[in-house]
Amino acid sequence: MATGETGFDDVSFDLISVQYHSLKAGHDYGQYVRDANNAGRSDIAEFFETVMSQDSERAQKCHDFLKELSGSSESGPALS
Repeated sequence: MATGETGFDDVSFDLISVQYHSLKAGHDYGQYVRDANNAGRSDIAEFFETVMSQDSERAQKCHDFLKELSGSSESGPALS
């Protein structure tokens, strides 16, 4: 988020937020996959599995960036 929206200019906080929301969504999508399979809609289940995989990749990318920023002057107050 931009500084004006949160009052903070902190790329680490932003990465943590995206990572959290990606992981939370991935957990929810597991139920959506089950619901679609229970409804006999394997095509929709496959779609949800794809979305879940994309969120997992997004969370991992955030994790990688956070490891890279940890302890650096670029990390902002969240990791300082």
